[in-house]
Amino acid sequence: MNTKEVFEQVSDMEEQIGQLYQQLGDLKIHLSELLEENHRLAHENHHLRQRLDQSIEEESERDDSTTNQKRAIENIGEGYDNLARLYEEGFHICNVHFGSPRQNEDCLFCLSFLNKTKE
Repeated sequence: MNTKEVFEQVSDMEEQIGQLYQQLGDLKIHLSELLEENHRLAHENHHLRQRLDQSIEEESERDDSTTNQKRAIENIGEGYDNLARLYEEGFHICNVHFGSPRQNEDCLFCLSFLNKTKE
């Protein structure tokens, strides 16, 4: 092998090393961009999870208040039914004679009270 061939081989290897070095630099830049994007997305994901948790909490609170309102309405309905049952059993439910037995007559105060609670 003469010196010219050795010199050409060394030059080719140097050129290949230069290309590999250039590719390595490009990969390094691309990796840096990917790491920055990953960090940004992780940060955004964290904020979105916080907002989702907050939204779920608010919805849960609204559901709880709606459930409480429904229970209150049901309790009102139960109370009305109980008063109507007491009246039908022959007892006063008005504030004037509450709990005392009726004398086989309708009480205008009781009837007025029952009509108010219906509406």
